[in-house]
Amino acid sequence: MPIRRNRDCQPRRLWCGALPLAALCLALARVTVGAAPAADPATALEQYVHALESSYRGVQTLRAEFTQTYTWGSRSRVEAGTVFFARGGSMRWDYREPKPKLFLAAGKQLILYIPEERQLTRSAVKSSEDVRVPFRLLLSRLSLRKVFSRIEFADAAVPAQPGSRVLRAFPKGGQDEAYSEVLLEVTPTFDIRRLVVFYADRSCMEFTFDRIERNVALSPALFRFAPPPGTEVIDQK
Repeated sequence: MPIRRNRDCQPRRLWCGALPLAALCLALARVTVGAAPAADPATALEQYVHALESSYRGVQTLRAEFTQTYTWGSRSRVEAGTVFFARGGSMRWDYREPKPKLFLAAGKQLILYIPEERQLTRSAVKSSEDVRVPFRLLLSRLSLRKVFSRIEFADAAVPAQPGSRVLRAFPKGGQDEAYSEVLLEVTPTFDIRRLVVFYADRSCMEFTFDRIERNVALSPALFRFAPPPGTEVIDQK
């Protein structure tokens, strides 16, 4: 899973294939954690993972505020905005900071529009390695065991909000050269508030989500975009 740099986020992580890490980024139902304690830690973990996966059922749309932070060495880049998801693989990332830009996925096409450059880039979802592409699986399915070789509780790994749990997940064979581990901060209502991916080169990408709203009314027009006149359109193979 190679790492690439791209001008719209310098540097930006691109993941190879359709690795559904981002499907872990937001749990979408208010499931209570107060079930009877499991007989042993392994059983408790399995029950927790099953509850997290089950929490996606019935969710059709989602909206949240996000902060995306990429850190490499002593440097970092922080971007923020609002993200929208709809069942069927549609998503829209409206970046406000540090500069406006739009990243849109609908059907089989990806669109990146940068107003400052008056430029729109189109590419096929299937061929893309962009870090945001796996988020399309968010409302489709979630199976942690299919993605990771091992999952464990790691509550001390990162500072978390009161009542939240932290999961640590490790890549399956073939992916360990791209990233070394993933941390997920999960709230008591099974919102995955934070996702941190640690890469093999010791850099990391962190997504933090706030003001999560489920099953909000989203117009289909939100996932369509017509560039202003005079916009340069680039089609990538």
